[in-house]
Amino acid sequence: MKKRPLTGTITALVTPFRGQAVAFDDLAKLVEAQIKGGIDGLVPVGTTGESPTLSHDEHLDVVRATVAAARGRVPVIAGTGSNSTAEAVELTSLATEAGADAVLVVAPYYNKPSQEGVFGYFSAVAEATEKPVILYSIPGRCGIEIGVPVVERLRAKYPHVRYIKEAGGSVDRVDQLKNALGKDITVLSGDDSLTLPFMAVGAEGVISVASNLLPRQVSGLVNAALEGDFAKARLAHRKLYPVFKALFLEPNPVPVKFAMQRAGLIGSAEVRPPLSGMTKPATDALLAALAGIGR
Repeated sequence: MKKRPLTGTITALVTPFRGQAVAFDDLAKLVEAQIKGGIDGLVPVGTTGESPTLSHDEHLDVVRATVAAARGRVPVIAGTGSNSTAEAVELTSLATEAGADAVLVVAPYYNKPSQEGVFGYFSAVAEATEKPVILYSIPGRCGIEIGVPVVERLRAKYPHVRYIKEAGGSVDRVDQLKNALGKDITVLSGDDSLTLPFMAVGAEGVISVASNLLPRQVSGLVNAALEGDFAKARLAHRKLYPVFKALFLEPNPVPVKFAMQRAGLIGSAEVRPPLSGMTKPATDALLAALAGIGR
């Protein structure tokens, strides 16, 4: 089947560092490897890209560098969410000017606004750009969920708000969204290990951490599911599942950066404080999972 825009396998890109500065050469090489690996889109400066630790200048420089490296071959979806509505609006406007094809906007974290506050936050962002806005619901990190009624209101008011990255860990939530909005909402999994079950009930892809390391393998799983070949997708899922879980034994993106440096995809596994490097038990478990898929 022909994929709809902003569906399939979209990589939540890590931000490579060298000496705690953004390693733009590594970023350009990573973008090229991703495109050659068959992914369908790129998300720079999302939370996997350690956006909370980037300055505004760095944030926009990473967006510009990703746009330049992608050269229009796949859409670039800039992370622009914040716990401040004003900051999210500013980042959205600037990312749009920097050439992003869409924006990914996480729910406002820590503040724990009411659902009316959540609606106001996303409304302000939607009014700052004409590009597609992907809502990002991850209650485990934000402390709040983007309620289905809020999604319905946003979709009714803003034609370019028609996507949601769902990372609440519930297949039932995908059903709720699809029952409420049907084809008017495109759901993307926010958890690699739940991509297959989410797609079985109507999701159309994943915004993936694992595809930083395994773009071709994750794309193969997603493409099989999109084509309705769930037997093939299930085999891929079973093979990759131990890696999907191991990549989250430490806070993201610590494990995936470790694995990517080991695979020669980036030059350093550095993360910015307050994140820290891998512990030995997590390292041993991740290496065992990678050995299970021949990596």
